[in-house]
Amino acid sequence: MLCETRSAPAAARALSATSDAAIDALADALRAASVRAVVTVARGSSDHAASHFAYLLLTRLGVLVTSIPPSAITLHNAPIDATDIAAISFSQSGQSPDLVAAMAGLRDRGALTTAFVNDVKSPLALGVQHCIDLAVGPEKSIAATKSFIAQLVAGTRLVASWSRDDVLLDALERVPETLEQALDSDWSAGIAALIDADRLLVIARGASLAIAAEMALKFKEVCGIQAEAFSAAEVRHGPMALIGAGYPLLVLAPRGPEQAEVLAFAADMRRQGASVLLAASGGRPDVQLLIAVSQHKVLDGVSAVQSFYVMVEALARARGLDPDQPPRLKKVTLTT
Repeated sequence: MLCETRSAPAAARALSATSDAAIDALADALRAASVRAVVTVARGSSDHAASHFAYLLLTRLGVLVTSIPPSAITLHNAPIDATDIAAISFSQSGQSPDLVAAMAGLRDRGALTTAFVNDVKSPLALGVQHCIDLAVGPEKSIAATKSFIAQLVAGTRLVASWSRDDVLLDALERVPETLEQALDSDWSAGIAALIDADRLLVIARGASLAIAAEMALKFKEVCGIQAEAFSAAEVRHGPMALIGAGYPLLVLAPRGPEQAEVLAFAADMRRQGASVLLAASGGRPDVQLLIAVSQHKVLDGVSAVQSFYVMVEALARARGLDPDQPPRLKKVTLTT
């Protein structure tokens, strides 16, 4: 896991060299098709990458996005009219039968289909009209790391190209450098704070909520911590009842319009006695986990998860666990 985490900057360079032109061509095709809405199809970490993409697409282009559970097609044969809709699947292996069948069903219903996938010869890749190669090479770690980062970057590239956002496109060229800086960011405070934790909330807002969901999944997968992700706004609608003195919170507050409210939430929770780990960019005395600043605020979540992966791998080992052998998990999960 650590080796593949550290290979993410090289993977981002490979993705750019291999697939930037294909992503730009896909953006042209989406514009030409006058796509009125997008549906995403994914599971696990890939679904978190799909959620990140969906938030950016909604807020930057105003395109409505819905996450489709594969079972709506595979089990219920839902009568969806997918005319003028793009269906986009995110997957590392491209092997799971439910993803393959759901995308085939959406194509039959009129959707323009795309897969962001690391195996271009997989059933998922071969069954769609547009295949974007993540190009990260074989991923051996059971807990996805470099493939998730590649999915975030590829999804952001599509949003930037579709919206013709030259500023974001230029910033994406510098992502490998930002990831290298993020690898050197010291998140060891998280190890000391969470070594004995058995439960945890990961708090964020906006596109970073998808990053928080990925962090919560990794806490469960490799550390055995019951972790859940919540919006800083949503947590006040019930889950906050859990937060008592000493309750651990990882609060993710990258730059952006949501940051001020998330920082205020973190300060409020500290006043109430919670044990708050604040992840944000520099210049604040209350930050324990420093987020490496990217060339564009939209990309700060990508650098945050890069630093997080190093920390959570070390946390698992500090807790006496092997992050490369999570119990009862395997690399490729086949669901129907």
